[in-house]
Amino acid sequence: MLSKNSSVDSVIASRNTVDGSIPKELIYEVALELMSRAAIGIPGDFKNGIKNMCALEKSPLSKFVLNEIQKNYEIAEKDQRPMCGDTGLPRWYVKLGNDCRTNGGFVELERNLRRATADATQSIPLRPNRVHPLTRKDNNNNLGIHAPEVQFAFEPEGDWLDLTTVHKGGLFGTDYRMLFPADGIAGIKKFFLDTMVQFGRRGMACQPAVVGIGIGGCKDTTMRIAKEAACLRAVGDRNPDPEIAELELELKELGNSIGMGPMGFVGSQMVVDTHIEVAYAHTGGMQTAIHTFCFASRRASARIWPDGQVEFRTNPQWFTDYYRREGI
Repeated sequence: MLSKNSSVDSVIASRNTVDGSIPKELIYEVALELMSRAAIGIPGDFKNGIKNMCALEKSPLSKFVLNEIQKNYEIAEKDQRPMCGDTGLPRWYVKLGNDCRTNGGFVELERNLRRATADATQSIPLRPNRVHPLTRKDNNNNLGIHAPEVQFAFEPEGDWLDLTTVHKGGLFGTDYRMLFPADGIAGIKKFFLDTMVQFGRRGMACQPAVVGIGIGGCKDTTMRIAKEAACLRAVGDRNPDPEIAELELELKELGNSIGMGPMGFVGSQMVVDTHIEVAYAHTGGMQTAIHTFCFASRRASARIWPDGQVEFRTNPQWFTDYYRREGI
């Protein structure tokens, strides 16, 4: 097994392969390790974001909450146990270089991600949150129909495999609105502020949170890129389009100007960061979705090479120029 205490952002494993394909056993071991890292260790970029918010917060109660959140992070890492009782819904983001080969193909890859999810539920442990929506049947392993979600993406070069797990709360913190071109940027801002106020008043997002915003595409695309923007970009990362990057900073400032802080208490530090992703849309629409990633910002990534090397990191590096590609 890979060491649970091995340092993040380092190569910690190496083994020989026979045919140049990535062994399914290694995929399983790395996936199991990632489940543990995501549940227990909060990424450094998010920790720094909370630390900066704590320095800016003036409300005594909200400042207390931010300090307690940071203490929870420390205790979780010290005790090697999940930092939140609700360990969310584990999901996987898989990215492959075009020349990547895996032992057993995609079916075996996904099978080992499911096996790692089930085993991690018992060994970490994680709360078995996945149930049948009607019968409420619970397999006690976070597996079921379409669970966990596994999303694939590809890059034009490389023989590596990237695995990212996100443990995302699955009840609240998402909204969608069919906006139109005439609504413009002002309409996006209004939707954003309406949503932040409602989330804060109704306790629907466990602030402070990274807010992901998807603009354009079909409804399913809009929702998808909003979640990716919230969960797969590091705090402080800006969209490469200067106008979108400027809007990200403006919305972050707006979100922290409504008089609410962590957990909806009176304060000024509700939004850790705002990330926007766009997709080309129907000429008559400007669909917009909002997704929040709570203070339990649980994600972990690793890149596996065919020579057996494994590099763990906290930044998924999901959004590349190719992933955002616009032309043919």
